[in-house]
Amino acid sequence: MKELSIFIDESGDFGEYAIHSPFYIITMIFHEQSEDIRLAISRLNQELSYLHLDNLCIHTGPIIRKEEIYAEMEIDERRRIFNKMVAFIRQINIRYKCFFIEKKHISDVVEATGKLSKQISLFVRNKYEEFLSFDDVKLYYDNGQVEVSKILSSVFNALLPNPIFKKVMPKEYILFQAADLLCTMELVRLKLENNLFSKSEMIFFGNVRDMKKNYLNPLSKKEWI
Repeated sequence: MKELSIFIDESGDFGEYAIHSPFYIITMIFHEQSEDIRLAISRLNQELSYLHLDNLCIHTGPIIRKEEIYAEMEIDERRRIFNKMVAFIRQINIRYKCFFIEKKHISDVVEATGKLSKQISLFVRNKYEEFLSFDDVKLYYDNGQVEVSKILSSVFNALLPNPIFKKVMPKEYILFQAADLLCTMELVRLKLENNLFSKSEMIFFGNVRDMKKNYLNPLSKKEWI
């Protein structure tokens, strides 16, 4: 049985445009189950254990902004966690794709979901034969936003024979946490291109040249084009 697992995360909300939330992004990681990533997961968990961070659910946005469980961590510790997840993603054989809208050009939630649905539908159609080569296509999402659940259901049920939808908790799947990082880095890229870089992002990443060299460019090689 050939199985394709798709881990899905989002960034932003479907509310009105705001300077702190200029984009809405849906990110998908595609993992063929025949590609064994257990050793890479074990290494990542071991490295986190060395930092006394056993069973950590890596949440990239709060790492950058120094929020939630990372609020008391110094920047070097937060960077170490971030770098280990980036290294993990670069080691494993996965692909990803980001879909986004710029909210200032969107009138309401109906238009927003319509534009995202069209982007995802076009992508699936362009990769249609590859999707059909799998016996099972399983979509993992935490049902965080009902609009995303509706988009996924309408697009994949319309285009694929028998997609399987699974509700997950982020802490249960490292690839869901990897999708979160890639989604956050897509937001970072868009904000950088639109001169919307925040103070916390500049502090965390330092200069733009190193950020592109060490993070944006290497991760972009995993994109499913």
